[in-house]
Amino acid sequence: MTDPCSLPGAKALHVEIQRQCDPAATVPDDGDLIRWACAAVVTGSGSSEVTIRVVDKNEIQTANSQWREQDKPTNVLSFPAEFPPEAGIQYLGDVMICAQVLQAESVSQQKSLHAHWAHIVTHGMLHLQGFDHENEKDAREMEALEVEILASFGYNNPYEPGFPESDKS
Repeated sequence: MTDPCSLPGAKALHVEIQRQCDPAATVPDDGDLIRWACAAVVTGSGSSEVTIRVVDKNEIQTANSQWREQDKPTNVLSFPAEFPPEAGIQYLGDVMICAQVLQAESVSQQKSLHAHWAHIVTHGMLHLQGFDHENEKDAREMEALEVEILASFGYNNPYEPGFPESDKS
């Protein structure tokens, strides 16, 4: 599914959702994925596109091994597009999310699955825009943005110990 959402300044984000996971996996509907992705666009000057691909453990483990040299499943991988500005292509990149890992994390961390999905979509989208958490300063900046974006949906701070994310949507 490709669906646009409006961003400030008459910009639009077109989001393609690809579901390549077990049909029984608990995945939020496309509308939620798109709303979270749009809320997490904090940089850029024009309309753009992104793909969110929901996958199983095997696919994300293969990608994690190939691109990060970590032979294990993970919750999210982001692949920023690398087109030169003069190409005029406004593609942010791809976010790959593993439904099984998110399900297990929400149970082990005692978090609402829906809120955890919102957090991971937001996290992946911020990575596409150049944010990271490789050092303490960058991590604080990225986490502050995540907390602000999640709060706009009524979710609690996912980094606050002992405070599970709320189940608002």
